[in-house]
Amino acid sequence: MRGSNQSGLRAYNQRLVLSLVYTHGNLAKTDIARMTGLSAQTGSVIMRELEAEDLIVKGEPIRGRVGQPSVPLSINPDGAFFIGLKVGRRSAELILINFLGEPKTTLRKSYPWPTPPQIIEFVREGIEQIIQGLPAGLRNRVAGLGIATPFQLWDWTEQAGAPREEMDLWRNCDLRAELASFSNMPVYLQNDATAACAAELVFGQHSGLTDYLYFYIGTFVGGGVVLNGSVYSGRTGNAGALGPLPVTGPDGKPVQLIDRASIMLLERMLRAAGQDPSPLWNSPDHWSGFEALADEWVGIVARGLAQAIVSAASIIDFEHVIIDGGIPADVREKLVAATRAEVQNYDVRGLDVPTILPGTVGHLARALGAASLPLFDKYLIDRNARLGSA
Repeated sequence: MRGSNQSGLRAYNQRLVLSLVYTHGNLAKTDIARMTGLSAQTGSVIMRELEAEDLIVKGEPIRGRVGQPSVPLSINPDGAFFIGLKVGRRSAELILINFLGEPKTTLRKSYPWPTPPQIIEFVREGIEQIIQGLPAGLRNRVAGLGIATPFQLWDWTEQAGAPREEMDLWRNCDLRAELASFSNMPVYLQNDATAACAAELVFGQHSGLTDYLYFYIGTFVGGGVVLNGSVYSGRTGNAGALGPLPVTGPDGKPVQLIDRASIMLLERMLRAAGQDPSPLWNSPDHWSGFEALADEWVGIVARGLAQAIVSAASIIDFEHVIIDGGIPADVREKLVAATRAEVQNYDVRGLDVPTILPGTVGHLARALGAASLPLFDKYLIDRNARLGSA
């Protein structure tokens, strides 16, 4: 990335400086000048502007070298805040993150199925609660709202066990416009699984990964594709829609992956056993009381994922596969181990089998991915060509 000394590109240069500092954690002015190619005068002006806007802060001078002490610049965590909304088939979440992507407030609502009125009311009340919870001097720094939602929610009425007439309300609901009408901030929209994939790329702990297939196990399974260090969202923004992938069902006939790799499947197993499935949605970090069924479910999901992974690897030679979801960390570890074992049952001659890794963001991935949409759109240079639209 290179800057420009043309005054008309000041906004780009500001984003460039912020992006470099964001990526590296902290940088001295001399490092920024070297990386951007900006003149000393232009760079100094931009950095003073960013300091004046409280977007970057100076650290303690580093002494001991020849010449003037080096003063590192870093992102001000309280320089801007962003709200993310995850609309799921069994629950919704609102999350407030600071400029570094650190969650500050999380609100959650569970339901048997989502309808536009209840989501709109949840957001209306939640945004007010979140903003009022900030110190008075920071409330005007909430810079945008991102939405992560399954596309065409009405197509999954039967699987979700919801009334057709209520799910059909989504057909004519422009959720982005509805929320923009009262939120007084830019609003962005993205597919939920793609947003989760972006959250793993931006906020996850697997640094340096540039090519991978991403699975998110939620009510249904979804995913995303990362190529050359960027989320590939595809022509319609729905690339990595892994749920419809054909896999082998229990009777040997083809079914969709969502029928073999979803929390909905475990919910059905619990109901069939006469057990309460509500902990699946109310306590995504802790499942207890149905360990045997959960282990059986892990085996089923692993077989479906393994088949999907081998199929995908024959099209794009992904270096890695990441598996995450709205599931407890210990269950995720079991699922990753079981999937690795299942892949070994396939004839993979001619393929380089990708390394299978656990995700690092967990059940907040979709909400975090949603909150990252305004962060990139307003402040940073996004290597991923516009994940959402305002």
